[in-house]
Amino acid sequence: MTNHRVPHPYVGLWVTKDHDIRHELLPNGRYVEARGNREKAYEGRYEVAESHIDYRDDTDFTADGEFVAPNVLHHAGMVLIRQ
Repeated sequence: MTNHRVPHPYVGLWVTKDHDIRHELLPNGRYVEARGNREKAYEGRYEVAESHIDYRDDTDFTADGEFVAPNVLHHAGMVLIRQ
């Protein structure tokens, strides 16, 4: 797991251009994904290693992504921008 005493630079809110998908990366290694009107569509843990992020939701589903720039996250065919 990522050392959470010193948050990595990607902690915060990430959204798609239309704001339909929103990932909040919390400093404690948890995330909340909102989709449309569902504010807590998915929740779980994440780990960051350099520019790679691995997600594991509370149902054990896994996904990943890449931070391709300081404010740009590519995840599951989507582009999320830091807010």
